[in-house]
Amino acid sequence: MAICRLVGYPDLFITFTCNPKWPEVQRFLKDRKLKVEDRPDIICRLFKMKLDALISDCRKNKLFGPVMGVNGHHNVDNLDNIISAELPDQEADAEYFKAVEEFMMHGPCGKARFSSPCMANGKCTKHFPKKFVNCSTFDEDGYPIYRRRDNGRSVTRNGIDLDNRYVVTHNSHLLLKYRAHINVEWCNQSRSIKYLFKYVNKGHDRVTAEFYRTSNDQDGAQVLDEISMYYDCRYISPCEASWRLFGFDIQFRTPSVERLSFHLPNQQSVVFADDDPVDNILSRPTILQSMFLEWFEANKNFPEARKLTYAEMPTKFVWKKDIRKWQPRKRGFSIGRVFYVPPGSGEIFYLRCLLNKVKGPTSYLDIKTVDGVQYDSFRDACCARGLVDDDREYVYAIEEASHWATAVNLRRLFVTLLMTNSIAKPEVVWEAAWIHLSDDAQFKIREQLGKPDWIISEDEKKNFALTEIEIMLSAMGKSLKDFPGMLIADVVNHCRTTNRLIQKELAYDTIAMKEENDALVDKLTEEQRTIYDNVLKDAENNLGGLFFVYGYGGTGKTFLWRALSSAIRSKGEIVLNVASSGIASLLLPGGRTPHSRFAIPIVVNEDSTCNISQNSPLAHLIVQSRLTIWDEAPMMHKFCFEALDRSMRDIMRVKNHNSFDMPFGGKTVVLGGDFRQILPVIPKGTRQDIVRATINSSYLWRSCKVFRLTKNLKLRSLRSDSEVQEIADFAKWIANIGDGTIGDSMDGESEIQIPNQFLLSCGEDPIATIVDSTFPMFRSGHRDNEYLKDRAILAPTLDVVDTVNEYMNDYNNAEGRTYISCDSICKSDSNVDMLADLHTPEFLNGLRCSGVPNHSLTLKVGSPVMLLRNIDHSLGLCNGTRMIISKLADHVLEAKILSRSSAASDRSVVAR
Repeated sequence: MAICRLVGYPDLFITFTCNPKWPEVQRFLKDRKLKVEDRPDIICRLFKMKLDALISDCRKNKLFGPVMGVNGHHNVDNLDNIISAELPDQEADAEYFKAVEEFMMHGPCGKARFSSPCMANGKCTKHFPKKFVNCSTFDEDGYPIYRRRDNGRSVTRNGIDLDNRYVVTHNSHLLLKYRAHINVEWCNQSRSIKYLFKYVNKGHDRVTAEFYRTSNDQDGAQVLDEISMYYDCRYISPCEASWRLFGFDIQFRTPSVERLSFHLPNQQSVVFADDDPVDNILSRPTILQSMFLEWFEANKNFPEARKLTYAEMPTKFVWKKDIRKWQPRKRGFSIGRVFYVPPGSGEIFYLRCLLNKVKGPTSYLDIKTVDGVQYDSFRDACCARGLVDDDREYVYAIEEASHWATAVNLRRLFVTLLMTNSIAKPEVVWEAAWIHLSDDAQFKIREQLGKPDWIISEDEKKNFALTEIEIMLSAMGKSLKDFPGMLIADVVNHCRTTNRLIQKELAYDTIAMKEENDALVDKLTEEQRTIYDNVLKDAENNLGGLFFVYGYGGTGKTFLWRALSSAIRSKGEIVLNVASSGIASLLLPGGRTPHSRFAIPIVVNEDSTCNISQNSPLAHLIVQSRLTIWDEAPMMHKFCFEALDRSMRDIMRVKNHNSFDMPFGGKTVVLGGDFRQILPVIPKGTRQDIVRATINSSYLWRSCKVFRLTKNLKLRSLRSDSEVQEIADFAKWIANIGDGTIGDSMDGESEIQIPNQFLLSCGEDPIATIVDSTFPMFRSGHRDNEYLKDRAILAPTLDVVDTVNEYMNDYNNAEGRTYISCDSICKSDSNVDMLADLHTPEFLNGLRCSGVPNHSLTLKVGSPVMLLRNIDHSLGLCNGTRMIISKLADHVLEAKILSRSSAASDRSVVAR
């Protein structure tokens, strides 16, 4: 995209395929009585020579005109001189006709010869025009407008008579010169660049390999191993192996693209080795000569540099690493691309926006100056240049919601806007809406002081709201200090000044916890009681044990976690409950995701550690904790557990000198889950890759004691014997699938016949059948939250999801309101104009993918909805939380949580 930004979109898309019947190859093999596949090295070397010659023809000989320049308008005559899509005259140009006949391809089925099985009765069984979506213009029938005249010329291949309709676009000169299959297609649409990206990034060749063992018994009969093992492998052909051994280029770009680093004042990066003394690092002569700072110096010394933006600098100047200076180029040029930073990065994001616009600055102050006015921050400068959207919409949203929402909900909405980087200037929104955000300040303070007539000032109201916002942000690992421009709360006069993480984990009623624990322990099964006693004994004696509770859904793992948590908390001690998915963590008392609780990196490797400093509030929380429970553990990569293990061993050394030799630093940890369910997701990974990524492949597993839960406790709540038997049979069938005892094959893939008693008898409308079975009372207008809470329909595709939603929404008689998304390209990129051409609002609005709502969303009061992102886990608002709409407005809506662990509180949530 950086190249396209400079020279424009490509005009021609040329594919060059090696021809093993080249005369040079045939002569070499004939003399040695070899086959083509016997000498892939010769094939590769010859193809490389011809490929270089083709590139030279295009670049030096200007076969198609000047290269790396934006060509002018091409009329039909010029296009026909470059590209042909017809059979030549057999008599007038016999050699050309022979070449076309030899390498002629039928377009709709890709690069296959006419003997391809897709040809039937002289016609291709595929849709013809699809091959040419990136070529010339199209007629009303969808066919590309090339000069394909019905001139009577034809050729017979394999008994099939073929005319001009089956000729792939080509260039006659290239076809005659190289005697190979060379497609030459004209790119007339900007969208063709997306096909180019797909073409060069489609991945390696793959092959499915089968490994088996054979042996002979005493009678001489051959016996095959009944267990077949299949591997999805990367396939390296002899030609690719030879190509790589020769060191030939796998891909080639010209001109080169140079990545440009930048930094905020006094924040440049310094690279040093582990054993480099700090004094030597700081005394380096070039420590202050970063590429970015030297750009300022170049702008002072070279008038030509002052005409360029930072991204344009490599086109006229070159960065000399030995002297760490920008120097004028003597030949050639490169394309600059500024490193990407996400919008939530703060000032450095706004600096990047400006670097793609400002030319020739000599200091940071020049970058902040717009029309002679010097601004205090890069963000303000972006606003002055119109690079940041207006925040009035968010002010309207808060004002609109203030008519029915409480101040607490409004503050949560404000925090959500801050955390999602929706607001460009949060201080402006604060100044316009603080009166709504602090509406309950006087009432709360009167209640705390016990003085019903107490009057507070506006500053005290603002400080109250800011303090409450600070508390909400701290629970998410953020602070008001992270948002430049926002006022900072005066917490000196506020009562909540201790470690809020520890305070929150100790804010349980120990008496209520004791009562809950007594009730839970009485209901424990023998299996659960054994696990309960072992874990509590280990935690109380600080033995640092690692346990794994293995059981399928319904065996009472969550019930056991509640019993363990209440037992520890009833004694005024801390339990850290986490689950690998956000929605699963809602089932745990005080549950969080492990990434949120332990600051585990999103991208982990075998050397990763958690982002926890030694004296941080989170580190003190871990030190004071008694037990950690991690549910749904098998679905997490083993590196996540190992990262936490390394971090806890380091953190616990202040309390336990032997922590480095104990799993998780000597803290008791309980893992739970079912290996028959979802394992870690490894992109393009094989079965072996997935198995190697699970927790039982980690070094920690050697220290783990495994318990099993086998009894389905859900059957206890059923009253009907027939229903108990039905659920028991279904649970057993599911467990057998997970154990691999159903199906003919044991290689991981087999066809399974679903018993009829587990299927719905489908009528004419399958959607109506499944909806009526799942929600039999919905048609009658039954809208009880408890009724909706226990039911859900899982769908395999987004189309089915939309169909089910529309079907159910039609039975809701409430007035609907349609919300439209706002899609645009990020303005911080230097390619923003080009990206806007590729990704128009119409294109962005038409995207439909998992995790992103549709462009148009029609909602009604009473409609169930589901969150697609994490907002506030303490309220149960995370990816997968189900809610029901209670109010609709232009900019905001109100919904009530339906999740099992949060519905009892009947909280209302205001969301934009």
